[in-house]
Amino acid sequence: MDITTAITSEKVEKWNNFITKHVHNTIFQSPEMYFFYQKVHHFTPYLFISENDSGEITGVLLAVLIKEGNGLKGYLSSRVVVYGGPVISKGESSLPVLDALLHDLVQRLAKRSVFMQFRNFFEWSRKEKQIFEQHGFVFRDRLNLLVDTTDEKLIWSGLSESRRRQVRKGFKAGVSLEAPQNEAEMEQLYRLLVHLYKFKVKKPLPPWSFFKEFYRASGDGGLGIIRLVKKERQIIGGIVATVTSGKAIYEWYVVGLDKQYKNSYPSVMATWGGLNYALKNKLNHFDFMGMGIPDKPYGVREFKMKFGGKMVNYGRFARRNNPLIYRLSELGYNLLRFIGL
Repeated sequence: MDITTAITSEKVEKWNNFITKHVHNTIFQSPEMYFFYQKVHHFTPYLFISENDSGEITGVLLAVLIKEGNGLKGYLSSRVVVYGGPVISKGESSLPVLDALLHDLVQRLAKRSVFMQFRNFFEWSRKEKQIFEQHGFVFRDRLNLLVDTTDEKLIWSGLSESRRRQVRKGFKAGVSLEAPQNEAEMEQLYRLLVHLYKFKVKKPLPPWSFFKEFYRASGDGGLGIIRLVKKERQIIGGIVATVTSGKAIYEWYVVGLDKQYKNSYPSVMATWGGLNYALKNKLNHFDFMGMGIPDKPYGVREFKMKFGGKMVNYGRFARRNNPLIYRLSELGYNLLRFIGL
């Protein structure tokens, strides 16, 4: 078995074929996502591929190192995130492959980041969890909500009565759901997200380059979709969602001017835009990408649950590369955010 990080056109083709055919295939472990990350400021993708003695791929791990800037702020905010991976061939060699991929990930990136996090899209076995633990990762419960989108009646019946009423009222009020016509419209949506994350969510938001490149990729039919919620030609909300072709759509970012347009329900309509896309494109489910920690208040959980669906707890694996620095970085990073650096 060999772990490689080299990327050639031949390797990309083999990687794409491996991912596409795998039961745990997602856009987040694909070549398209790797090349997207490369174009985003302060995002650095790292690829680890396991191959057997015959040169066949047996595992893929795509991670991204994210920072909020340069210098001290960049280091204090540095984290490695892995969505829905690694993706590994099942069989007798699956555990050694997982072990090797995690070993190389930690060896290469532990000193470059304050912490690492795997955001799971499926259930790991007990033995697989033990491999993560051997490399310093701790399993943490995290809820998520998956909505079956294979049938229109199923989607509609899953909505709460208030949600069904709000969707009807939104369309009756003149709301439309449209793809951005140009980068200027995309930038308007980004400004809405900046305001939301600064004053309400209070968590880091990717830079403009993230949304600009996603817009360009989605326009070419890759990565996912963007839907703007419009009323009287004004952008009052929207959704940015990744898509695994033939499988699922993932709500990455959503925003709506709900207070200013109370009778149009822009946040509800934005989410409905994603659900409707999943139905029209024969995707299996809509993934809300997080419902918080069990038994702990989470601001948008009630909002999301009114769309129906099944609650799952695939959890996350987290690794503090240096516990002391992690605690200090939390304090330091929060201070930097407070003083606006």
